[in-house]
Amino acid sequence: MSGVSRRTVMAGGAAATLAVGVGAAQRPPSNAARFSLKFAPHEGSFASRGGRIEQIAYAADQGFTAWEDNEAGLRSVAEQTAMAKALQQRGMTMGVFVASMPKWAQSRPILGATDGAEREAFLADIRASIDVAKRLSATRMTVVTGFMDPRVPLDIQTARVIDVMRRAGEIVAPHGIAMVMEPLNTRTNHPGVYMQTVAQGYAVARGANSPGVKVLADLYHEQIQSGNLIPTLSACWDEIGYIQFGDNPGRNEPGTGEINYATIVRWLRDKRYAGVIGMEHGNSLKGRPGEEALIAAYRRIDQA
Repeated sequence: MSGVSRRTVMAGGAAATLAVGVGAAQRPPSNAARFSLKFAPHEGSFASRGGRIEQIAYAADQGFTAWEDNEAGLRSVAEQTAMAKALQQRGMTMGVFVASMPKWAQSRPILGATDGAEREAFLADIRASIDVAKRLSATRMTVVTGFMDPRVPLDIQTARVIDVMRRAGEIVAPHGIAMVMEPLNTRTNHPGVYMQTVAQGYAVARGANSPGVKVLADLYHEQIQSGNLIPTLSACWDEIGYIQFGDNPGRNEPGTGEINYATIVRWLRDKRYAGVIGMEHGNSLKGRPGEEALIAAYRRIDQA
């Protein structure tokens, strides 16, 4: 969730381009080659095409039917409204945004700490995110379960994380929203995080026992931390609420690393997965050649 999509490829403040961008989004849709699954690019996937709204229009013209935006909760209401309108006009589904942004440089929050202040702050963020979700017609929002406290036994931290997730689930579930907890790898990107595998997320979701608490299976992170992707997805399927792709090493489009995404797509199709698949990665090549390679990579796995 952090990594490429937040620090590298997000284009930042598009308020100045909203008027032009909305016009681009209103072009008649051209979806003759729609993808069979809801692959979701993000701002930066098609950076050469213009601002956020223009990128949405371009993505729709290439057959993409979903979009995700980790930073949506930090954007102005005007930007959120413009994005929602562009997606609605193109018949695109909104994927995740981050409901409670961690303080990465400070390794916070610590949701399993003895002091409950950060848990209460987390719950406040969840309450505030409901309006964002409704504005965007989003039914999923990402949460990170924070960092480890080396002074507190792991089992006690787990109990506290389960408790706060159960409370958060009670907040979002009545609105038809589910938080998706994202396990992150510690070997390449995020040392010190609490939730490190999909299996661990499954245990917390089971403990929270709420339709508002599910797991985000980011296969880039899971491949680094554990591997064994399809058996893990199968074992944890009842609690998986969202999926993200990204190849390893490099965190770029499918086909640039070791993960057999064509096989994973076939498995997801057999499972009749109808949710969004976030393209939470960068492009292996710069500029338009990279954008064209991105589209071609998803065509290959979609046709597998």
